[in-house]
Amino acid sequence: MDINLSLRTLHFKRPARTSRGAYSERRIILLTATDKESRRIGLGECAPLPDLSSDRDAYPTLSSVAQLIRQALDAEDYTEFLRPYPALLFALESAIHDYRQTPSLYDTPFARSEVGIPFNGLIWMSSPDEMLAQIKQKLLQGFHCIKLKIGANNWDEELALIRKVRSRYSPESLELRVDANGAFTPDTAMKRLEALAALGIHSIEQPIAQYQWKEMAALCADSPLPIALDEELIGVTSLEEKRLLLDTIRPQYIVLKPTLHGGMSGTMEWVSEAHRRGIGSWMTSALESNVGLRNVALLTAVVYGSDIRFSQGLGTGALFTDNIEMDMEVRGSKMWRSPVER
Repeated sequence: MDINLSLRTLHFKRPARTSRGAYSERRIILLTATDKESRRIGLGECAPLPDLSSDRDAYPTLSSVAQLIRQALDAEDYTEFLRPYPALLFALESAIHDYRQTPSLYDTPFARSEVGIPFNGLIWMSSPDEMLAQIKQKLLQGFHCIKLKIGANNWDEELALIRKVRSRYSPESLELRVDANGAFTPDTAMKRLEALAALGIHSIEQPIAQYQWKEMAALCADSPLPIALDEELIGVTSLEEKRLLLDTIRPQYIVLKPTLHGGMSGTMEWVSEAHRRGIGSWMTSALESNVGLRNVALLTAVVYGSDIRFSQGLGTGALFTDNIEMDMEVRGSKMWRSPVER
C-alpha cells in the first residue's frame, strides 16, 4: 500500500462566519492509499483549521507530512504516534480503513445505503434578516433541528431573532441549538443562558472560551440550559487528560469533530469516557470537504448504531463551490451513502 498526497483549496459559496472570524477558502491535504496490483484506493483528508486546531502549524509542506506518515507507519502503533496530530491521524485512519474496507466501518446499515443519518440545518452568522431567510429555507427542506451560530452580532439582535423564530415554531415542532464558539464572558454567560433557556433552546455549544475549566464547571453545574463542550476538547489528547477534563467540568454534552478531537480512535475514546459518566454526545464535521465529511458520517454510524435519531452535525457538504464528488447525498434532513461500484 502506497500513500500519495495532494493539496487542494476549496472556496466557500459565502464567507463562513463565526465569533472568531470568517473563512473564505479552505486548504486541505488529500491522502490516497493505493495498490497497483488490486487497483484499490482509500481516501482521507487532513484539514486542520488555521486558528483553531492544536496541530494547525504541523504540516508546512507535503514532504513534512510524508515524513510524519512514514514515521507513524514504522511505529508500533501509528494511532499512538499521531495523537499530537489529530487532523493527520483522522486522514490516515480514514485512508487505511477505506483501502481495506474495514467491516466495522463499511458493513453498517448506513454504509450499505440502507438508512440515512439525520443532521441539523446549519445557520451561519450574518444579518438577522439573512439568518431568518436561511432558517426559512432549511425548514422548507424538511429540517426539524436548526443550529444557529451566535456571538458575532449584537446580543440583543441575536436574542430578538431567536425570539422571532420561537414565536413561530414551538420547541415541539423545531429543535433549536446554538453555538457561541466561546463568545460569552464568564460574567455575562449565565444571564444569557437563562434568556436562551426561556426560549426552549436544546443546548449551547462552548458558551465561554476554552481553558477556563473552573468557570465552565460552574456554568455546567448551574446552567438552566444544557452545555456542550467543543473547542474545550481541542489539544486534550491523552486518556488521562480526557478523564480529568470530563470529571472536572461535567458537561451535559460533548461535540466531537474527528479532525480536531483525535481522529477516529481519539473520538471513540471521548465517546466511551463520556458515556461512562452519563454525558451525551454527537458528531459533527469541521468544514472538511466531502472526503472528510463522508468519513465522519461512516464513523458516526459505527459510534451511534443503525437507528440514529439524534441530529448530527453533517450539514457542511454544500458550503463549497468546488467540493469533491463523493458517494453521498442529502435527502431531506438526512445524509445517505449513495450505492456505488468500487
